[in-house]
Amino acid sequence: MQHPWQPFWPAYLTPERIAAAPNPKLAITAGIGSDHVDLDAAVAHGVTVAEVTYSNSISVAEHVVMMTLSLVRNYLPSHQVVLDGGWNIADCVARSYDLEGMHVGTVAAGRIGLAVLRRLAPFDVKLHYADRYRLPEDVERELGLVWHESAADMVPHCDVVTINAPLHPETEGMFGDELLATMKRGAYLINTARAKIADRDAIDRALRSGQLAGYAGDVWFPQPAPADHPWRTMPHHGMTPHISGSSLSAQARYAAGTREILESWLAGSPIRDEYLIVDGGRLAGTGAHSYSVKK
Repeated sequence: MQHPWQPFWPAYLTPERIAAAPNPKLAITAGIGSDHVDLDAAVAHGVTVAEVTYSNSISVAEHVVMMTLSLVRNYLPSHQVVLDGGWNIADCVARSYDLEGMHVGTVAAGRIGLAVLRRLAPFDVKLHYADRYRLPEDVERELGLVWHESAADMVPHCDVVTINAPLHPETEGMFGDELLATMKRGAYLINTARAKIADRDAIDRALRSGQLAGYAGDVWFPQPAPADHPWRTMPHHGMTPHISGSSLSAQARYAAGTREILESWLAGSPIRDEYLIVDGGRLAGTGAHSYSVKK
């Protein structure tokens, strides 16, 4: 039986819904990631869009590390052997490797991507990142980071790629057949960002062909995902139902942030800049750094 209250069950604020509302003023994401609000429509209608920046960044970063190790060490199939009453060690370790020494890259190194890099550094991996904004030189030096101008430049070098970018026109459909074909054969892909950054059927094909050794995703489209979604049955996956940012620790933070945004709005006080995505008919605050709108 499902709990009567489900976190992260978003209403998609489409252009049609925004246009049909009598006088829309404010859309809040109780968490981070405002792509379920059509930002072009919000800009056009003067709707303020806000989210609770940083509320679950560490929660998601920890989930990325867990998923990475689960795939590389072949944890989930090995656990299934135990559940099934078996003891086939040879099959368990046939797809199990050490993470140490691998090249790991993040698509975007913002609040989540950088937290992932910091948490993976102690594993003695070689770290890469692709971001339109380069990190400070001292951070690159501290973590031994290699910067790439684009995901296309980075992924051929990586054994593990983690997607930590927002969904917007530049990232939608990025990981399709073409980009996946440039990855190392047998690489792993982690996606806790947004499902539409990856092509649904291309991921399925890459796993079945062996181009990808594993895909661990926490995001789906649509959400909730239908029972026949191919990502439920494709091989070598580690899917979860969008829980990475909804730990009880994170929920306490985004409840407090949502209250702060509402109190600021109702009092006519400025909303904290890092919470803002759209304000005054334009991208603002975190939104100006993270998103783009259609030209």
